[in-house]
Amino acid sequence: MKTAISLPDPLFEATNALAERLGIPRSQVVAQALREYLEQQQQQYLTESLNQVYAEVDSTLTVKDLRLQQASLESEDW
Repeated sequence: MKTAISLPDPLFEATNALAERLGIPRSQVVAQALREYLEQQQQQYLTESLNQVYAEVDSTLTVKDLRLQQASLESEDW
């Protein structure tokens, strides 16, 4: 899909320079940068969500839990 965006001149020039150096279209540089930014934001959101859950829920393991965990690791082939 085509779209028009406004970029500050230095960012536009850096994008053009990178596209030329990589031998790919400018739109591909912009699409890849946006894709990576969106993935980073999604990871940050997931991390914050998990941190919130673990801040609210007691995740302390009981002695029984620790023994079960240890027993399962001993049977694994590394």
